[in-house]
Amino acid sequence: MTSRERILAAVNHAPVDRVPIDVGGTRQSGITVFAYARLTAHLARARAAAGGAALPHSPPRVFDVYQMLAEVGPEIVVRFGGDCVALNRRAVAFGLVNEGWKPWRLHDGTDVEVPGGFAPEALPGGDLVLRRDGEIVAQMPAGGFYFDRMEKYPGALHPELDAWEPPRLTAAELEHYRDEAGRLDRTTDKAVIAALGPPYELFNGIGQGGFEDWMMTFASEPEYVTALYRKLTDAWLENLEAFHGAVGDRIQIVQIADDFGTQAGPFLSVRAFRELLLPAYRRGLDWIHARTPWKVLLHSDGALVPLLPSIIEMGVDILNPVQTTAAGMDPHRLKHEFGEQLVFWGGSCDSQGTLARGSPAQVAAEVRANLDCFAPGGGYVFASVHNIQADVPPENIVALFDAALSYTCSG
Repeated sequence: MTSRERILAAVNHAPVDRVPIDVGGTRQSGITVFAYARLTAHLARARAAAGGAALPHSPPRVFDVYQMLAEVGPEIVVRFGGDCVALNRRAVAFGLVNEGWKPWRLHDGTDVEVPGGFAPEALPGGDLVLRRDGEIVAQMPAGGFYFDRMEKYPGALHPELDAWEPPRLTAAELEHYRDEAGRLDRTTDKAVIAALGPPYELFNGIGQGGFEDWMMTFASEPEYVTALYRKLTDAWLENLEAFHGAVGDRIQIVQIADDFGTQAGPFLSVRAFRELLLPAYRRGLDWIHARTPWKVLLHSDGALVPLLPSIIEMGVDILNPVQTTAAGMDPHRLKHEFGEQLVFWGGSCDSQGTLARGSPAQVAAEVRANLDCFAPGGGYVFASVHNIQADVPPENIVALFDAALSYTCSG
């Protein structure tokens, strides 16, 4: 099987020759540049000790300065059996276009490359800030590992809907999608996952810069929320049509990202989800399923079990990151109750506990236990549970993916 065939078989609940693996195929299954730099150095030492050829070496690129994510090099994707690649936005974070790469140094001394427009300002206390039109849109604490988003999105701004318009895809963005989709389709055998924007995430992300204000609006002004969602999804449908015209069938999966859950339970009731969110999201997902062969991947953290029947109904095919340590997210239960209707993408190892603080043997054991739940019968793609963070030892990253590569499914 090629990687693309393997992913397509998995998302269609068909047999696969091995567990499909995602190594940096989305902005929620990547590796922070701090951990990535240590990982590549570790792999280079191991290869040298074994008498192998040296790995290609260049400063890692930070393609997402919000989360400080590294571009995962093709040699690392091959090493860990990666089966998918990301078709990212032209400007992934804070409007910074990923071009004109230039050198920069992290606070731990690591040399990296960043987009040419990345120009953080150091405050007296050592914090870094990014400004747009003089306003601070992001801030990284001194010695921190990622930026906090400070800019306000529509839910926090409560725009006057008669005067406000959601963003549409520009000609430059569509040209980028067209060119990148063609390149990835021609030069790789990987499944292509597209992160499409705008509009914004309809629940959590729409409240960036003032989530508490947005939650009050969401709970107390249902008519306004419905009208806002109508305007956002009108724009979404326009963007989907333009995007489809640009990429056609050269992608296999479209990703939407929205956080509906905390670690203890959903952010909102099932009733509120069904009355407000489900109809809005379903407009876009129905368009996708009616007009394309694409599968829809939802990234949503947290405890989602009460919402999963509605998430399935709204048109989601694939759930990521499958945070198995959140309340109710037991792998056996998820596979038994929802495994025929959802593909699980993630669910590999506790990213907050075992992966960061366990031994490589403990990481491998947890991976195998979770694979024993998720892999039988298909409908599963292996990935880290969200991005691999800066405190994860390289030995544990190796153990994570090697356990998946060596796994043999018994059912």
